[in-house]
Amino acid sequence: MLLGIIAGLTTCALWGLTFVAPRAIAPFTAWDLTIARYGIFGLACLLLMADRRFRPVGIATPRVLIGLLLGGAGYVGYFVSAAFAVQLAGAAIPPVIIGTMPVFLAIIANFRDRSAPWQTLALPLTLIANGVAIVNVAAISTANAAGTASILLGMLASLAALLIWIAYGLANAAVMRSADAPDGLQWTGVQGIGAAIGSLVLLPLASFDLVGTASHSETLRFVVWALVMGLAGSWFATWCWVVASRRLPLALSAQLIVAETILGLGYGFMFEGRYPSLAEAIGAVLQFAGVCSAIAVFGKPPALHVLRQKLPRDTTEETA
Repeated sequence: MLLGIIAGLTTCALWGLTFVAPRAIAPFTAWDLTIARYGIFGLACLLLMADRRFRPVGIATPRVLIGLLLGGAGYVGYFVSAAFAVQLAGAAIPPVIIGTMPVFLAIIANFRDRSAPWQTLALPLTLIANGVAIVNVAAISTANAAGTASILLGMLASLAALLIWIAYGLANAAVMRSADAPDGLQWTGVQGIGAAIGSLVLLPLASFDLVGTASHSETLRFVVWALVMGLAGSWFATWCWVVASRRLPLALSAQLIVAETILGLGYGFMFEGRYPSLAEAIGAVLQFAGVCSAIAVFGKPPALHVLRQKLPRDTTEETA
């Protein structure tokens, strides 16, 4: 379980870069970064398949198709939605809206798996939901009319990213927790190829006119970000998430994504060169407290949960 938590938090630290990368590559666009990032991701997976250990040998064709779909629709769709959300709504709102994903995914997962008693999940879910609400209400209340329109569009893009994330999380966890789950490295490779295929659909939207006109420093910055996002933020992060999905209950791994929200906020504030507002700071602290309490809930032995549900109150206290 500890290894799963470490892997999940590592993934969050790398995925959190999604909330700053699209603004760091100007004059290049989010479309350009999506194509370059997932092209590099897919190419790295193909090169690694020169080693038999990385080839999707023995994975059934239907499952390979699921992996390709997760990589194409899941990764590309999520990144494009999140990138435009950041450009439209700024540093704070997209991470905290997408940060509601742990609330929804944990509820769905616990309905299915019964990983923890509902009463023990009430506190972490309430903390996370309140943290999200505080940041969003504060941002909208202080914006002018033009800013409000942009924020609302950014919120819609964030909601699209949220829905894609939920669908990806459920499907990926179902595969990795099945009795015949594929090898983590091989599953990462399948998704990487799917992401590369999905990015090719966006080629007509690429800024080919910037080739040769962008300055050397702008081009170099774009290449560095594409490599970081393609290799670390995609390949390595995906492999870490596969490890986390295999070792942790979905209701817990989903709540670890709050770390992505907090780190994404931090990256955004550093990029903008400012400190968080009081509302942003309170919201982040509440979300952090929520995920810590969730880890504490799922860290308890399952037998203790069962005892507390089945035994009388006084007997339960003596047993604890």
